[in-house]
Formats: sequence, structure tokens, C-alpha cells
Amino acid sequence: MLTCKDASHLISENQERPLGFRERWSLRMHLWMCVSCRRFERQMTLLRQALRMLGKRAEDETDSSGFPPEARERIRKALAERNSQTHDHPH
Repeated sequence: MLTCKDASHLISENQERPLGFRERWSLRMHLWMCVSCRRFERQMTLLRQALRMLGKRAEDETDSSGFPPEARERIRKALAERNSQTHDHPH
């Protein structure tokens, strides 16, 4: 039988990698009996979802310049050229 410490470790690991059959089974049995670890698992799931939404929001805000991708690429190239020219020819 897993301890709460072992179960919380597996819950965290499950966020990063698929658990093996024995790990999943042991965790399920522990969660069936332990209210605190079930609560921790729900909290970890909610936290992961919130972080995904925050990451998606940051991506959307990064692309909110209003410029089409082609224009952003032209600007990026022009700035890169300008930077390389100023580094090649100091005043």
C-alpha cells in the first residue's frame, strides 16, 4: 500500500509521464481510500489546466500585433539586418 507521500509523488509524476500499470493500480487503490490525496490530485489537475490556459493566452497576446505573419517576418528580418550592420560597422 502506498503512503500519501508516495501517492503525491506518483500524482506529480503522472503530470509528466504515463504511469506504468503497477503504479496506476497502486495509485488508484490509494486514491479510493484517501480523501486528501484525491483532493491533491484534483488541485494538480486544475493547476495544470490553468497553466496551459495561461500559456495559450500569452501566445495569443504575442501575436496580437495586428500584423500578418508575412509582415512580422519582414520586420524581424529588417531588424536583424540592421543589428548586424551596426555590429559590423561601429561608428
